[in-house]
Amino acid sequence: MAAAHVPPFFIETIVVLSAAVIAVPITKRLGLGAVVGFLAAGMVIGPYGIGFFDEPERILGFAELGVVLLLFVIGLELEPARLWTMRRDIFGLGTAQVLISGFVLTLCAMAFGLPMEIALIAGLGLALSSTAFALQMLQERGHLSTKYGQRAFGILLLQDMAIVPLLALVGILAPAEADAGDASIAVQVIIVVAAVGFVIFAGRFLLSPLLQFLTASGGRELMIAAALLVVLGSAGLMSLVGLSMALGAFLSGVMLAESSYRHTLEADIEPFRSLLMGLFFITVGMALELDLIVANWQTVISAVVVLMIVKGVLLWGLSRLFGSSNSDALRVAVTLPQGGEFAFVLFSAAAAVSILPEETANILSAVVILTMLLTPLGAVGLDFVAERLKKRGHTSSKIESFEDACPSVLIVGFGRFGMMVAQMLISEGISVTALDNQPGRINDAKQYGYKVYYGDATRSDVLKAAGGENATLIALCIENDQVMKQAILQIRSAFPEAALYCRATDRAHALDLTRLGVDYQIRETFESSLTFGRKALEFLGLPADRIAEVEEDVRKRDAERLTLQLAGGVLAGSDKLHQRTPRDDDKSEKPD
Repeated sequence: MAAAHVPPFFIETIVVLSAAVIAVPITKRLGLGAVVGFLAAGMVIGPYGIGFFDEPERILGFAELGVVLLLFVIGLELEPARLWTMRRDIFGLGTAQVLISGFVLTLCAMAFGLPMEIALIAGLGLALSSTAFALQMLQERGHLSTKYGQRAFGILLLQDMAIVPLLALVGILAPAEADAGDASIAVQVIIVVAAVGFVIFAGRFLLSPLLQFLTASGGRELMIAAALLVVLGSAGLMSLVGLSMALGAFLSGVMLAESSYRHTLEADIEPFRSLLMGLFFITVGMALELDLIVANWQTVISAVVVLMIVKGVLLWGLSRLFGSSNSDALRVAVTLPQGGEFAFVLFSAAAAVSILPEETANILSAVVILTMLLTPLGAVGLDFVAERLKKRGHTSSKIESFEDACPSVLIVGFGRFGMMVAQMLISEGISVTALDNQPGRINDAKQYGYKVYYGDATRSDVLKAAGGENATLIALCIENDQVMKQAILQIRSAFPEAALYCRATDRAHALDLTRLGVDYQIRETFESSLTFGRKALEFLGLPADRIAEVEEDVRKRDAERLTLQLAGGVLAGSDKLHQRTPRDDDKSEKPD
């Protein structure tokens, strides 16, 4: 039968994709975002829904790579200097949030009747928010680069690092591990520091030369394989020494943030990240034990309410204490009140060494998942209240000022032409991002102090990663006419709001660009030829006013000829090449 030849996991893949395709558009239409749709899809097809999947844990280990890839992409956006400017949010606000929230939630857990050790693990685990969930929500809303988005990210980054000492705490509390000596702890610390140092060293000094070599070898597939190897290699090394895989991927991303290959790496990773993140949330939804929730509904509901209120209030207060405005503090509070995926790791580790009873660990995991489901409702509610207050005039009527706004320009092609364009723009303080697909040219530009990224002009995903969506103007300064035509079609489709300026290699190319509807085109030798001719006329003794007349007339006839050529072909208007510029009052003067 045909069914006997169906590949492994084929039917399961069809079911997962079908559930996602049905659920996600519905939740997005309701304003809840894609993450809630993935969670709902997992709940329906999981063991506590229709029961199509019996063991979601088999998928979860693979799906967690989505979180790893997400942190790598986030790391690519954060240059080390920028990360250093966030140190107060990461180590100050982040540390305060974990410790204070953990302490208060531990007291709450003890009030629920849990013993001290179990309450401590529960409180500290629930103090951690979901990096995957919160970052996905911030990205969907376009708020990751805002002040509150960056502050929320700083808190999440510290929480990712906090899982290491929390897992160590589990080992300390476990009776079987009580005889672990200080020497073994010191060795573990040394191993961790060495692993982190190696990732930083490799990302800083080894990966860029490797990527340059692979680029010279050719083939987009090779670059994709290299990108995945970098992410998974750094994540695997961190996992071996007991650190979060996501933290390792983040470190390697930060080290490559200043690399010329940053935007291409981001574009190559993005499809894998999106798919695996969706799969991760589906498997989290599958793990929600509905029968356990029904049997303990009072405890679960109370815990969910207490967790979200306590964390929300503390996040708001701490954000205000660290300088956030009231509105930003509220947005941080509604973004991070949920439990996180690292809570699953902590609870599982505690259950494995008999600190947490299995049923308690399952109830806590259910609480975490339910808070994930409810978080978008809080964000939607805050948006609704803010909009109502704005309509009633209760918000500040301050008008935004764009005096300090700086337009951005994306230059594609950084040869002699593109470099001069960049020099003009940079001289006026315009923000410029430059791309080129030749590693040698990128290295040459670096010697002159220019930062040029590796990228293919015909790939809209690379252009998007380089900032094409936010660019006021995109300047195509490449030499290949066919590549430029493909790039124009991609840009017009993906970024219709951006002005498109193009370098034309010759007159025929200029006509093609005009037909394609670019906003501006210029032949690369046109201005230099006119300047050359003007200097020749000066040498021959013509007065300056006569030279100006000749130049103006030549420009006018050239434009008229281009118009005729668009309709009649390249030979149309050829008579205009030989016309003499008339003199004022038809006088016949000769040069002195």
